[in-house]
Amino acid sequence: MKKLALHWQIILGMFIGIIFALILTNIEGGKLFISNWIKPFGTIFINSLKLIAVPLILASLIKGVSDLKDLSKLSSMGGRTIFIYLCTTLMAVVIGLVSVNIINPGNSISDQTREELLIAYSDNADDKILAANNQKNAGPLQPLIDLVPSNIVSATGDNRNMLQVIFFAILFGISMILIPSKKSKPVKDFFDSFNEVILKIIDLIMLAAPYGVFALLAALVVEAPSLDLFKALGLYGLTVLFGLLIMICIYIVLVKVLTGKSPSYFLKGISPAQLLAFSTSSSAATLPVTMERVQDHLDVDEEVSSFVLPIGATINMDGTSLYQAVAAVFIAQAFGMELSLYAQLGIVTTATLASIGSAAVPGAGMVMLVIVLAQAGIPEAGLALIFAIDRPLDMCRTVVNVTGDATVSMLVNKYRKK
Repeated sequence: MKKLALHWQIILGMFIGIIFALILTNIEGGKLFISNWIKPFGTIFINSLKLIAVPLILASLIKGVSDLKDLSKLSSMGGRTIFIYLCTTLMAVVIGLVSVNIINPGNSISDQTREELLIAYSDNADDKILAANNQKNAGPLQPLIDLVPSNIVSATGDNRNMLQVIFFAILFGISMILIPSKKSKPVKDFFDSFNEVILKIIDLIMLAAPYGVFALLAALVVEAPSLDLFKALGLYGLTVLFGLLIMICIYIVLVKVLTGKSPSYFLKGISPAQLLAFSTSSSAATLPVTMERVQDHLDVDEEVSSFVLPIGATINMDGTSLYQAVAAVFIAQAFGMELSLYAQLGIVTTATLASIGSAAVPGAGMVMLVIVLAQAGIPEAGLALIFAIDRPLDMCRTVVNVTGDATVSMLVNKYRKK
């Protein structure tokens, strides 16, 4: 398997897991064997994703915010860039929520299959559903109270308090910008190195992804063998792709209306970067090509592209944010949870803020989803439902991330000339 690209290894692991489980379900003791000897490896893999969530958000957010020190020199362009990025991210999350609430992929699961899921993941699901119900009875300003931690150490010890960790990381990064660079340099060097270590850990975890997917799919087939679950997964994938396609159309409209460039001009200019983003699932790896295409083929000044695109690779994850919104609601639907407007607004807030700290490497989006699920009170065990088809969707949402970066660079360049 070493000669195959990782995404092909994951897809192969997915199909082998399904076939393996279907064979063993027809053998006496086969289901028990999978539950006792195969499923634990899937659980370990999911736990490893949860393990890295807090360190990743701290490292990526503090590094990302502190890297914006150039905003003091380029306040006009920098402020406009950040504002447009946040607007497109917010738009992506809203589109994801609207799409998943219209299509309702999780509602295609039968009551019997849903009961089997609840039994299989009862320990995790019951606590989350209870927490979500308690949240409904909270006061109108409770989210504001919950945003500020009384103890950052205890906040980092529980994934459900991830919004507090995000608040602290942003505050920490801003404070680093505001003090003299000589004093902040040792701290910044530490978090830059810390971030690299965390990204390497993600790489190591993703090496086990084919085996994790194999174990997760095998357990899923055994514990919920109904075909409607796989139908729901297919609808979930189509929902994500539908939302991503809408975002691409929005980018094209923005370029056409605000810069006057035709859709063919824009798509022809950025398509090589899109193809590379699809094959690598990494905005960071695609960045050099994105910069070259934007400068040489989309007529964006080098001063603009060299500032806007690296920031975008750090904080602009429109495709990832949209996917997180769809995935969170889909998992809630699969477990029979009704998300209130308050809970969905919380998803909008968390997904938007978490996108700032979402590393531009394969697999980081799934880690960030842990944050969104925990904050919304949705069972994190639902990650096992969607991880198997995450890699193909990761490739598609990276295309949207890169396209969004190019779009914003064109908009900033246009208004800078004005």
